[in-house]
Amino acid sequence: MGLGVCFARAHWWARRGTLGISLAPGWVIDVTLPSFGTAEPGDIRESVCPMSENTARRGRPGHDQQTVLRVAIDLFNRQGYDATSIGDLARELGLTKSAIYHHVPSKEHLLASAIDEALDALTAALDEVAGLDGLDAGQRLRAGVRRSVTVLVEHLPAVTLLLRVHGNTPVEKAALARRREIDKRLADMVREGVDEGCVRADVDPLLISRLLFGMVNSLVEWVRPDVDEEFLADAVTALAFDGLTHGAGPRPGSQASKSTVTASLTGND
Repeated sequence: MGLGVCFARAHWWARRGTLGISLAPGWVIDVTLPSFGTAEPGDIRESVCPMSENTARRGRPGHDQQTVLRVAIDLFNRQGYDATSIGDLARELGLTKSAIYHHVPSKEHLLASAIDEALDALTAALDEVAGLDGLDAGQRLRAGVRRSVTVLVEHLPAVTLLLRVHGNTPVEKAALARRREIDKRLADMVREGVDEGCVRADVDPLLISRLLFGMVNSLVEWVRPDVDEEFLADAVTALAFDGLTHGAGPRPGSQASKSTVTASLTGND
């Protein structure tokens, strides 16, 4: 085709002011026309190139579905889901509302995608822990708490949004149902620890579960995305399972990470 460009035959209907070009599927055309009403058939310049896979999937330049989703999650967290409109999202992205609908069918679809991101990551983490060999119930519970922390940091905006839904819409109700399933799995892990003697039996397992994972969930109120998630996960699990007075101090080489976590808590850089 010579430098990847070929020419399609164009037909100009002067009376109708339209241009009709027949192309095979998967091709795009760039047509340059003179001022309306002055064109003749020989004045039309057209070039046709095959559409790349990325061009077809990306849609409007500069914004793909993930970009729209990230900005939507940020707006939902800042303004509240109910108080955020597609118009707000369009203004944040510098697009029109019709351009937003080019990427997503509705605001509810964005909420569902965000919540599913968080729930899918949490479910996958618990599945990963359940599949670990050679752990007793106490070690498995500890691993579950630790992975919950790392997932929260890795998906901080989506998890933050998940923890703020109230069941006001069908999407939110479905999310809360999935959260209850995850909560049940966590409580079952605690009960297994009690049954094996790895976890104290004088406190109700459901209460232990809610206290443990309530502490994890509270991280969304102050932690920052740039925190050292491994150090933070170690700190949370150490506090939860070893207590405040157990242990001889931080692990070697952890001072820099400790400073990062402290800065997240105080808001200082």
